[in-house]
Amino acid sequence: MTNEESEALKKHHEWNGKIEVISRAPVTSREDLALAYTPGVADACMAIVENPEEAYRVTRKNNLVGVITNGSAVLGLGNIGPQAAMPVMEGKSILFKEFADVDAFPISIESTDVDEVVQTVKQIAGSFGAINLEDIAAPECFEIERRLIETLDIPVFHDDQHGTAIVVGAAVINALKLLKNKRIEEIKIVINGAGAAGIAIAKHLMILGAKNILLVDREGIIHSGYPSLNSEQKRMLEVTNIKDERGNLQEALVDAEVFVGVSAPNILSARDIEQMDENPIVFAMANPIPEIMPDVAKKAGVTVMGTGRSDFPNQINNVSAFPGIFKGALEAKATEIDENMRLAASYAIANLVEDEELSEEYIIPDPLDKRVVPAVAEAVKKAAINSGVVR
Repeated sequence: MTNEESEALKKHHEWNGKIEVISRAPVTSREDLALAYTPGVADACMAIVENPEEAYRVTRKNNLVGVITNGSAVLGLGNIGPQAAMPVMEGKSILFKEFADVDAFPISIESTDVDEVVQTVKQIAGSFGAINLEDIAAPECFEIERRLIETLDIPVFHDDQHGTAIVVGAAVINALKLLKNKRIEEIKIVINGAGAAGIAIAKHLMILGAKNILLVDREGIIHSGYPSLNSEQKRMLEVTNIKDERGNLQEALVDAEVFVGVSAPNILSARDIEQMDENPIVFAMANPIPEIMPDVAKKAGVTVMGTGRSDFPNQINNVSAFPGIFKGALEAKATEIDENMRLAASYAIANLVEDEELSEEYIIPDPLDKRVVPAVAEAVKKAAINSGVVR
């Protein structure tokens, strides 16, 4: 255990949990008690009976997100189970509050069965204005999200998929703007890691206009004969790797303009970078150790480098996306978070960096930049209204 980990565990013992419930209603007198609880609370209950939409006015549903996991794919830790995942869910909840003043409550489900998870979320969804699915393994996460979106009338958003994809999209928009001779429709993109994040990134970049994407996993390029293809990877073969190319990561990288890594540490070498197109863009987001360290990548010829770490330039972190996305969706009373809302979020993040500010080490705003959440929230709210996915 490192000193940093020891200090973190010490703080978690000290905090004894990172969230708590704070009353918004004073209860210091009999009158207060009568208004907040019995008998006055009956009036609020009956208002909802008469009009279910009143729940958004008389309860915290208007600003409350359920952060839901089964602990089957916790970042960097794998399938550690629902109880062990709770510190992460509590952490996510405080990020909602600290960044966007959105209340969030962590819930861990003791099941990896798709039907059970979907049914459990459906049964409790009425308590929330939106659902954030978190750290659920692929391919089950795709089916869980898909079925919940179909059946619930509130936004359902799997952040490991879409949050990461939205921030990568913003980074790609600005990296290509900096390198004026490259257009997303014309470039070759290699995504290493064909799980939830990698597949969502591919889908989002295609919405942005990408035409030539290769997904790569442990046994090389995802192709028609790839061993143990899951259902979502099969779907992706309909729109990626159109030539049904085969080979390992190194072969996939030949003449590629962009590498996106959501995979494992130190799997890229300087020699691999040299096989890419001139002025390559590399987003190596494995944490805490990226697929290639920035100094090695830069020496090998990378022009724009990004990682998931805060101690290097161009941090690509989904905290730049999800607080503002949920805030905008809740303010709009959206019934879902659709493609247009996700695109709006990417452009909102990208547009915070003015053209004259763009540089190899500044293509994306810092996640702590106070402008990010308001900009994303406003863009998402407008997109929801324009799409008509509101109450």
